[in-house]
Amino acid sequence: MQDLLTIMRRLRAPDGCPWDQEQTHESLRPYLLEEAAEASDAAGSGDPAALRDELGDVLLQVAFHSVIAEEGGTFDYAAVERGVVEKLVRRHPHVFGEVLVQDSTDVMRNWQEIKAQERGGRSRPAEDRVPAALGALARESKTQKLAGIPSGVAAAARAAVAQAATQAPDTAPGVADVLAAVVTWARSAGVDPELALRDRSLATLRALPDQGSEP
Repeated sequence: MQDLLTIMRRLRAPDGCPWDQEQTHESLRPYLLEEAAEASDAAGSGDPAALRDELGDVLLQVAFHSVIAEEGGTFDYAAVERGVVEKLVRRHPHVFGEVLVQDSTDVMRNWQEIKAQERGGRSRPAEDRVPAALGALARESKTQKLAGIPSGVAAAARAAVAQAATQAPDTAPGVADVLAAVVTWARSAGVDPELALRDRSLATLRALPDQGSEP
């Protein structure tokens, strides 16, 4: 990691790369999202080499933001690493402490309780609990869970999709209602709707014939 940080500092130096020098936390947001999405695709591809490369691109984003923050005196990479290490230890008392758990359900319950303690018991607006940059299907899935909307059984949820599609007007709100019903169906079937549609789109793209470069 130190080699990567050294390279990023060199690129950001006065005699470094003009493009890298111009970047800010804000300007890098699209790249952070894109690299995370590509790493997710690689994780589902079964290609270890592709996953290795894409994780490297994600790590580059971590280094880039850390060096920018270092220049501004707000934090540095060491603080990023220290923070996540401390968080992992704190949120796994069943491994690093004396808390006993029976299964992963207990682990997740403890995790949420510890997160609440870290905030000092302060509540957060619901809109802050779901990242705005998430894909729309993933965001809807998390929103439904926060709202306590039950997923129900798959057959009933699937029937609700058909009913919504039949009754919804051909407008943006109507389509949104149908998509929300599809997300509920996916939840009832234990399917991540965002990943399911991403995988389908990727399979379709891979099946398309290669084309020459556009003029």
